[in-house]
Amino acid sequence: MLYFGALGVYGNRGVGSRIFTTKTFGRFCRKAAISDGTLTSAVEEIEQGLIDADLGGGVLKKRIARAGSGKSGGYRTLLAFRSGTRTVFIFGFAKSAMDNISSSQLASLKDAAEVYLALTDDQVEEALRIGALREVEYGEEENDEEADGAEDE
Repeated sequence: MLYFGALGVYGNRGVGSRIFTTKTFGRFCRKAAISDGTLTSAVEEIEQGLIDADLGGGVLKKRIARAGSGKSGGYRTLLAFRSGTRTVFIFGFAKSAMDNISSSQLASLKDAAEVYLALTDDQVEEALRIGALREVEYGEEENDEEADGAEDE
C-alpha cells in the first residue's frame, strides 16, 4: 500500500533538487541494506539520462545493484522524478521476488508520483514531520567502500 493519503494536500512543485523515500520504501531499504549513498548515486545516474524505463506520469524504474552482485540480479526501484525539483523513491523489490508490477500497481504509483511531485515546500516539511517521507542524506557514504576495494583487487 502506498502511503501518501495522510498528506491530504496537493500543491505546486518546487523545493529544489532533493531526494526522499516513502515510509514503505524506507523499510525496504533497511531490509535490503540499501544506503543513502546508493540512492544518491542512482539519482545522479538518472540526471545523466541513465534510466531503465520511463513508465509515464513522472514514474521511472531504476535498477540498483545488490551488495556483492551486479544490477541484473539486484533490486528494482520505482520513483517519482522531476529533474531539478525532487525525487521520491516509492517502491522497491528484488528481481528474484517479482518480475514486474501490475497495471493497477503502476496506476497507483502514477497517482502517488503526481501527489509527491506537486507538493509545496510546506507540504514536504509536514510530510517529513509526520514521517510520511524521509530525506536522503547526501553526505552519507555508501557502505560499499570495502566492497569497492575488493572489486579492484
